[in-house]
Order: sequence, then structure tokens, then C-alpha cells
Amino acid sequence: MEEYQISQGKRLRCGYTTGSCATAAAKAAAVMLLTGKRVDFVQIDTPKGIILNLEPEEAVITEMSVTCAIRKDSGDDPDDTNGILIYATVEKTAEKGINLLGGIGIGYVTKPGLACTVDGPAINPTPRKMIVYELEKVMKSAGYEQGLRVTISAPEGVEIAKKTFNPRLGILGGISILGTSGIVEPMSEKALIETMYVEIDAQAASGNKNLLVFFGNYGADFTRDTLGFNIDDAVTCSNFVGELLDYAVYKGFETLLLIGHSGKLVKLGQGVMNTHSKYADCRTELMALLALLAGAKVEVGKEIIGCPTTDEVVKILQRENIFEEVISGVTERIDFYMQHRVHGKIKTAALMFSNVYGILGKTAAADELIKLHLKDKQEG
Repeated sequence: MEEYQISQGKRLRCGYTTGSCATAAAKAAAVMLLTGKRVDFVQIDTPKGIILNLEPEEAVITEMSVTCAIRKDSGDDPDDTNGILIYATVEKTAEKGINLLGGIGIGYVTKPGLACTVDGPAINPTPRKMIVYELEKVMKSAGYEQGLRVTISAPEGVEIAKKTFNPRLGILGGISILGTSGIVEPMSEKALIETMYVEIDAQAASGNKNLLVFFGNYGADFTRDTLGFNIDDAVTCSNFVGELLDYAVYKGFETLLLIGHSGKLVKLGQGVMNTHSKYADCRTELMALLALLAGAKVEVGKEIIGCPTTDEVVKILQRENIFEEVISGVTERIDFYMQHRVHGKIKTAALMFSNVYGILGKTAAADELIKLHLKDKQEG
């Protein structure tokens, strides 16, 4: 695909979604089924307004059905599904209309709150509309007035799904067929935020009012292995604390407990709501300032600023006997900025840990919310 975007000074190639793959595979199979002619390229419209010309692979043609596949191209956006084949099998049916099913490697939905029907295949609304739109055009052009059964599959999806958020969302057995624009734009931040919103939506739909959040794998492992929480209903926010807090307020949650490594959480103490290093890195500066306010000498402050990690800072704070005072200052500031962001509309708390030192500090309401989540685990 030869569509590009300029992002952060780089020219990045766009790709196309699993939804576009499924649509193109279904259209190519339908054309071959209804015309009896092989298709070398298939053209589809996307909601983005970009027309795709894609090449079907592995076509199998019979009198009553055709199967073919489109290879996923994610462009320059990192994606576990890049390069896999998305298959469509199209069959003639006596019953009019288009019946869309999920085959091997396509997840099925087990929990409410998602865009798909419970017990149905994880094929999102936009890809569904794209498939129906393209197939109706093919049927009209071929003068075909009966029905079609379309089964989307992705054999590699069974294993790939284990690397995704799908199991935690209640989507089992495979990947989702996704895409709101049909195009994968090389802006992974947008995709990560949308994924976080989907996780939060699922929790809200389940009736959960107490949100448990971590940044990523470190937080997940610590929360499960050290704190003993059940993390099945937790949400991953990556670097997007601001969007997390805003959306939690919007969805009506009552509490939010954020558990994170000091390397990220210290940044919240300066009001940094996107913790990616490309936006800000004030960790050592904040901790050096608080150390000076706690009575440390200027040389100690300079030493702290020169530390590569927060673990190294902790070592100095302990050496200077100012650990408790500095960490207390950090957690107080985290508390302030989290509450400032949510305007006091929900109770927020944070627990800061280190892989070396364990729990470093907690904000004012953290113990209360920790007990709440442990109670939920026991009752569950």
C-alpha cells in the first residue's frame, strides 16, 4: 500500500485493517462464486475514502462456494496481525440476505459491553457494513437474488489472540476483525488509547464501579504476584493517564486505583499526564528538589539528577535517610494532580512500586482502595 503520513518528522507508510482484509476477501470470493471467473485483484472502498486494490491468495473454487484470502499489511504501525492471511468463504444459500459468521481464528464474544453481540463473532460494526456493502454490489451486478453465507477466518489468529487484550475483554478463541476507517494509520498512540477505551467500556458494561489500572506488564505482574489481586478485570493505560482519568469520569466510575512503576508514576508528581519519555522526563528533577527541601546538600541533589533510574535515586535517598520524606512528597503531588484532573468527581489513588525495592509509596486513599479490590476478589 502506497499511502503515507508524516509523524514526528518521519514518513510512515499506512496499512489496511483486518476489516479491509475480510471485506476484500469476501468480495473476491463472491465475484468468483457468482461469475465463475478468477480474480487477480479486488477493489474496495474504505470509510477513510481511500480505494484499496488488493490481491487475493489461495483461492479454492467450487460450484457452491469459494474461499480466498487477503494478506494483512499493517504498514509502519506495529501490529501482531501483520502478514497473516484473513480468509473468507462465500457460499450460496436459498435464504435471501447476507449471513456473516466467524470461523477458526476469529474470536467469539462472551461478555457484554463490546461492539459485537454476545456469543457472536468478534467482527466489529464497520467491517460488517463494509462486507455487506461490497457484497450487495457484487450480487446486484451479477443479477443474483438469493443469499450468501460468509465465513471469515484467520487460522493464525488462535495463537496471535493470546498476545492481545482479547482474552481479558472476554473475546475468546481468536482475533477481532477491526477497523473504523479501513486504514491502519501509523499512529500507534491512537490505537492504544482506543484499546484502553474498549477495556474501560467493558468494565462499565459489567457494572464495575471500581477501576483497577496499571501501565503495562510490570504493573500487571506486580499487582498479581505481589499484591495478590485478580487482574482479569484490570485496564492497561500504557502512557495515557490523562485520557484514562477523563474517560473514567465520563463512564461514571466511583474509584480508580493506579498501580505503577516509579519510572512512570513519579512523572505524575509534576502533572505529566502522558508518561512517554518523548513528552517529558522530570523524575530526577522532582526527586532532587524534594531531597533539597528535605535538607539534602546541593551535591546530593546533583547526584540525584544524574541518576539513570528511579531505583538509583531510591538508593541515594535511603543512604541520606530522607527516603520517607521525599517519597511522601512525590505521592502527595501525584494525589493532587490526579484529583485535579478528575475535578474531585471520583476517588483516585496510586501505588508506586519498584522491581528492586517493592512498594515505595501510596497516595492517601490507596489503602482503602486496595482493601476494596481485595474484598471484591474474596467475594468473587
